[in-house]
Amino acid sequence: MSAAGPAESSPPSANATAPSKSSSPRAGPFAGSAVTWTSTTTQSADTPAPRMSDRSVVNSYVRLLKQGTVTAPPPPALPKPRRALRGIMSRPERLRPDEATGLKEIRAACPELNAVDHVRAFGSLMHEHRGNDLDEWIEQVRRHDLPALWQFADGLLHDRDAVVAGLSSTWSSGQVEGQVTRVKLLKRAGYGRAKLDLLRTRILLQP
Repeated sequence: MSAAGPAESSPPSANATAPSKSSSPRAGPFAGSAVTWTSTTTQSADTPAPRMSDRSVVNSYVRLLKQGTVTAPPPPALPKPRRALRGIMSRPERLRPDEATGLKEIRAACPELNAVDHVRAFGSLMHEHRGNDLDEWIEQVRRHDLPALWQFADGLLHDRDAVVAGLSSTWSSGQVEGQVTRVKLLKRAGYGRAKLDLLRTRILLQP
């Protein structure tokens, strides 16, 4: 009669479930909540956020409008300085309707730009050679609170006779300025390649 040996322990099955961390005493009473929060977060990240329909947007806006809590629309953008200067220096009859409206709004927002009329009047003095009307123009400028134009008018009075002559005469310094520009161009074209005698010859002979 053979004695039965000790029973051999069988290896654990592959289908055996490993003990979960939630059952460990170290996990504490919040282990279940942590697992739930993790699963919820993962599901929220995978699920796209609900979009607000156009009707909901309109309804919310109407509700705010009835409550009086709708913010005011932003003010219109200011025009570029070059565009404003073009409207100021151009003749009124040459402005398009939108440009005239824009200039009117600019003048309403900035009272200092009321000098537009005086600037145009001075331009008319120059184009029409009406130098004798300079004193009348200066009197009109002094009737308004425009310190910048006052300073300009005072500068004109320092040499009034020369200013009146320049505004009245049909001659201008345009020819002189053109010749100076031509001489500078010839000088720069021969810089480092010619002497003064060749530059003199080109200035006198080249038209």
